Amino acid sequence: MTSYVEAVSGLRPKIRRAIIMLQDIVMVLIAVALSLVLSRSNLSFGALSPMGLACWASIVVLSHLLFRYCGLYNTVWRFASTPDFFNILKSCATLTVLLYGASLTFRAFQPVIGLNERQFIVFFLVSFTIISAPRLYYRFLRDGASWRILGRDTNNKLIKQALFIGRLSEADVIIRFTRTAQPAEYAIAGIMAIESEAPRGTRIQGVPVVALRPRLVEVLEEYAKGTENLDLLIFGNGVEREIEEYSELVRVARHSGIAVVQFSGFSELGQGSKLVLDAVEMETILRRSTVPPDIERIGAFVSGKRVLVTGGAGSIGRILVKRSLELGAEAVLVADISEFGIFQLDQSVDEKDHDRLKCRIIDVTDRRQMTRVVSEFKPAIIFHAAALKHVPLLEENWESAIQTNIFGTLACAEVAAKCGVPQFLLISSDKAVDPTSVLGVTKRAAEQIVSSLHETHATGLGGRRSGTKFIAVRFGNVFGSNGSVATIFQAQIEAGGPVTITDRRMTRYFMTVAEAVDLVIMSAADSERREGKDDYAIYMLDMGKPVPILQVAETMIRMAGKSPYTDIPIRFTGIRPGEKLHETLQGENEEIVTIDIAKVFGLRTDIVEWPSIQAALTALQAAMRIQDKAAALAVLAGLHEARKPPVEALQENSPKTVGQIG
Repeated sequence: MTSYVEAVSGLRPKIRRAIIMLQDIVMVLIAVALSLVLSRSNLSFGALSPMGLACWASIVVLSHLLFRYCGLYNTVWRFASTPDFFNILKSCATLTVLLYGASLTFRAFQPVIGLNERQFIVFFLVSFTIISAPRLYYRFLRDGASWRILGRDTNNKLIKQALFIGRLSEADVIIRFTRTAQPAEYAIAGIMAIESEAPRGTRIQGVPVVALRPRLVEVLEEYAKGTENLDLLIFGNGVEREIEEYSELVRVARHSGIAVVQFSGFSELGQGSKLVLDAVEMETILRRSTVPPDIERIGAFVSGKRVLVTGGAGSIGRILVKRSLELGAEAVLVADISEFGIFQLDQSVDEKDHDRLKCRIIDVTDRRQMTRVVSEFKPAIIFHAAALKHVPLLEENWESAIQTNIFGTLACAEVAAKCGVPQFLLISSDKAVDPTSVLGVTKRAAEQIVSSLHETHATGLGGRRSGTKFIAVRFGNVFGSNGSVATIFQAQIEAGGPVTITDRRMTRYFMTVAEAVDLVIMSAADSERREGKDDYAIYMLDMGKPVPILQVAETMIRMAGKSPYTDIPIRFTGIRPGEKLHETLQGENEEIVTIDIAKVFGLRTDIVEWPSIQAALTALQAAMRIQDKAAALAVLAGLHEARKPPVEALQENSPKTVGQIG
C-alpha cells in the first residue's frame, strides 16, 4: 500500500489529473453496466451495436464535461474532504437526472424496451460509491493517522491528541514516554518528519509518519481542516532552526485552534518524570537561539539573599522579582512609584511566596526614603531596573528622563554605598551606545556613573571603600515588555490594523524577558567573584542578530491568521525624534571580552573620572533649574569627551566620597 501511495504521489500533477479523469469515465461506464445488471434489465438493443456505442460515447462526453464543470478536478486529491465528497454526490445526482431526461426524450422518438426509473436510481447509488471510493481509499492510505484522531476514545477524552514535528529519533522517545506515563496526558497520533530521507508510511511504534518536508504545511492544513479532535502540535527540540516553514506551521495551527508547544526535555518529579513542553513565543518563531540557564549557578547566587528591585513593577523588574523568589531568595523588596503596577505584581505572585515579598511605593529619586528602606531591609544586592524608556515621549519630557534615569540612578547608587550593600546592578540599554535620543544619553550617563563608581571603589582611591560592587548590564529590546513593539503590534492587529512601523529598514535586537533576567543574574554572580583587571564594570548580553521590525510585524500578523497588507495593512510613518534605524551594543572605543558564561560578555570601555562626573552633574542640575534642554544635552554630550586620565593624575585628584554630590 505504501508503494501505491508513493507511486501516485510521485506522478506529475497533470498526469495524475488525466488518470483521475480516465478513472472517473471508467467508473461511470461500470456504474451504467452494474445498474442494468442489478436491476435485471434487458435492453432492446445490444451493448456493442451502433446505437449502444453511441449511447456509451454520449454518456462519456456528458459525464466528463459535467465533472469538469462541477470542479471535481480542481481539488487536490490527497486533501479530499467532506465538501469534496458532497460535490461528487451533487455531480452524480446531476448526471443521473440528465441521463434520465435524455432517455425520456429519446424514448419519445423511438421506444426502448427494458429502460425505466429503477436503473437510474441504482446508477446514482453505484456511481457515487465507486467514484468516491478511490479518493477515500487513497486518503486513508496516505494519511491514516487522521482516522486515529477522528476515532478518539470516548473513555479518554482528557488525553490530548497530538501531531509531532521533528526528528524520528526524538519521536520514538516521546511516543514511548507518553504510552507509559501515568496518568496519560498526551497521545501522539502522527509524526511529521523533518528528515528528508525518512520514507512515507514508516511507523514508529505503530504511529505513522504522515508528512515529510517540503509538504509539512500542506499536510497540517489538511489535518486542521479535516478534524476537530486534534488538540496539540508538538515541535521537537531545536526544530525552529532546521526548517524554514516553522512560523507558517505555528500560524496554521493557532489559526485552527490547535495549541502549539515545543519539547525541551523531561523533568524529574518524585518517582516519575514529566514532558517539558514550552510555549512557542515570538523569539522562537524569529529563530533566536537560546541557551538553557545555569540554574545551579544563579540559584546558588540568589538563594538565601535579600534582594531589592527598583522598578520592580515594570516588565523586567517584575520578572526579576519572581525569579528571585523562585531561586530561593530570603526576601525580595519591590520599590516602585506605580501603585497599580505593585498591585498587579502582588496579585500575580504565588501565595506561597507572599510572605517573602515586600512592596514599597517610593520614588527612587527620593534619597531620604530610599536610605530608610535600604537600611531597614539590608539587601545583599540591588537590581536597579527603575527607568523611563519611551523614546519619543522622553524627547519632550526630557526633565523627567534626566531626573529618573540619571539622578534616580545616582541616588540609589549613593544609598547602596552609604548603607554598605554588597552589590548594585544597573539595568542598561543598547540605546546608551552612540546615543541620539534623550533616553540614550540618560542611560549612557547612568552607565558612566556606575562605571566610575565601580572603578573608584575597586581601586580604593583616597583610602575609602564602601565595599559595594557596582556593575551595569547592557542589552536590547525584550519581547512582551510594556510598550515594546510586540505589545503595540498585538494591540493594533486585534483592532484590525493598521500596524504602524516607522521605517521598513529599521532593525532591533530582541530576547525574552525571562532570558534577559537569567543572564542579568548570571552577570551579577560572575561579577561577585572578579577582581583586578578582569573585573568588568559593564556586562553585555549576546542579543544574536538584529531583526527587521517589518519582519516582526508580518510574522505577528500571520500568527493571528491574517495576511499582511491584505487583511491587516502596514503603514510606514517615518522615523520619530530620537530614533535610529539600527541599534548597536558595542561603542567605538569598547572591547568585548569573552567570559565563561554563554550569551554574556565583559565590556572594556572608557571610564569617566569621578570629578568629571561630579562637575557634569552640577552643570546638569543648573541647566534643569532654568529648563534649558540644549544646555542639559550639551553637558551629557560632554561626558563622552571626558576620558579617564593616567593613574598618576587620578592619585593627585582623589575624588570626593559618594554622598557629597548635591
